[in-house]
Formats: sequence, structure tokens, C-alpha cells
Amino acid sequence: MTSDPGGPGRRVAEVRRVRPRDAARMRALRLEMLADAPLAFLETLADAAARPHADFAARVAYTSTGTDTAQFVADPGGRFVGHAGGTTIPTEPGLTVIYAVYVTPTWRGSGLLAELVEAVAQWSRACGRPELMLEVVVGNDRAYRAYQRLGFVDTGVRVPHPTIPALTELQMRRPA
Repeated sequence: MTSDPGGPGRRVAEVRRVRPRDAARMRALRLEMLADAPLAFLETLADAAARPHADFAARVAYTSTGTDTAQFVADPGGRFVGHAGGTTIPTEPGLTVIYAVYVTPTWRGSGLLAELVEAVAQWSRACGRPELMLEVVVGNDRAYRAYQRLGFVDTGVRVPHPTIPALTELQMRRPA
């Protein structure tokens, strides 16, 4: 898949599964994600920055193959500009949970979010999981509307944020 926002100076990013050799670029994107949207992810910028490169490399290698968890990136040929992950949960074998969705600010509105989600959806279907679920912090209306445009529906389920007790997340689902 490739993203092409069009217009003068058209940019294109390949959306693909991470590869073991992507560890350094994935670490850079992770730090950007945490700096730009600290409430959206389950670790702090300080914690991620303190983790050794070997930890990032091991995570990227693990998510580069297999059917239990995967990470997809948007690669324009330099720094990564987007990410979406997918994973399973034992209680719902037909479900893929989408996590750590991020698009670099200058690429927002380019269609890249849809391509990242579709990459996870294709992987999910190939693994025999026909449904997607994600969680959004209540009050993050921009993300909520973006996911609605991609066909996600608010299930009415509300859960506590896993690391910030004052926040609540809402669950959204759609077919893969």
C-alpha cells in the first residue's frame, strides 16, 4: 500500500509490516509518538527513551512475523511517518485489537490513517480474525471522528485507562 496525499510536491509512503532492520527508525517514531500524544500510549516518553536499543530491536523482530501480534509502519523512505499495531486477546479469538495508532502531524489528513488501519485489517483477516477493536480516550474527539469515518462504531463499553486513573477509554469495533 502507498499513501499519496496528492497536490504539488506529492508525497508517497509505503505501508508495510515492520522488519527487524527497522528498529532504529521504529524507536525514533515511538519517541515522536510519545512526545506528540502522551496520553494516547501506555508508556511515558522518559521510560521509552531510557529503554535500551536492544529492547526496541527485540520488539520489532517479534512483531515482524507471526499471527499473534504485528506492527505496521508508513515508510516514505526516511523517518517513519505512521504506525499501527494489531494483537490478539485470549478471550476473543476472532478479534484483533488495534493499538498504538499514530500519524505524524504533517501527514494527518493524507489518507495514511486509513491505510495503516487497512494493513492491520488485512493481516487480521489473513489470520482468521474477522473483527477489529480499538480504544480511544474519552474526549479525544479528533481520533473518535477519524475512526468513525473508517467504519468503527462506539460499542458503549467504557473502561478505565490502563495507566492514568483519571481517564476513561471507549471501545470501538468494526469488521476487519
